[in-house]
Amino acid sequence: MLSQSEKLIEKKRLLNLPVLERPMTVRLKFRKVGKLQYISHLDLRRTFNRVIVRACLPVWYTKGFNPHAKLVFSTPLSVGAQSVYEFLDIRIDRQMDCREIMDRLNRELTDELYILDTYLPTSDFSEITWASYDIEICSKGLKEESVGEIRRTLTESPLLLSKKTKSGEKEIDIIPMIHSLKVSYDSMSNTVKLSAVLKATTGEYLNPELLITGLKQNNQILQGDPTEEWYTILRTAVMKDDFSLFI
Repeated sequence: MLSQSEKLIEKKRLLNLPVLERPMTVRLKFRKVGKLQYISHLDLRRTFNRVIVRACLPVWYTKGFNPHAKLVFSTPLSVGAQSVYEFLDIRIDRQMDCREIMDRLNRELTDELYILDTYLPTSDFSEITWASYDIEICSKGLKEESVGEIRRTLTESPLLLSKKTKSGEKEIDIIPMIHSLKVSYDSMSNTVKLSAVLKATTGEYLNPELLITGLKQNNQILQGDPTEEWYTILRTAVMKDDFSLFI
């Protein structure tokens, strides 16, 4: 931990960093796992705002009555889902190395919310088209034969479910929004594991929770004691239209 005099020296150094002619966008790739899967997107935004201040980053602030740092996140992540492939764009107005930005942030963060990489972006979030997920389900009665039943539910159209939209609840067929699906049974843990690639554009975003909803309705899983039955969702990547990794 820095002493008071060291903090003053460091603060003076930061104030003397070269000012950029125009604000520069820096992309943060981060993970959000463990207990932090339960914080909302609003809480995540508040967290990053506080962490950026504590890290003394030279972020650019909007002008006007209520100046604030401009934070732009990529694809939304629902509460209860974990991810090792999230992105946040920030803007800085003084020259600072990307490595230093990452180190400063990680000193203020934990292993559950951690910056994996920091760089200058060459792509736009609008290019994100797909997202891949690993889902694990533990439920009474699951067995080897359950694999075929679950696969049929999630591949045979229509699978009509209610989806929240800006104009309200809407019933949609989610099958066309599932690009690929692998289902397997793990006899050691008595769980069913799914690997799925789902639509993730702004206009067509399939929340992986809807897969769980469909299985609850059609396969009668996760109907028992919630302390004994559970499921996990982990986002492993986001991709462009051609399925190349988004960076």
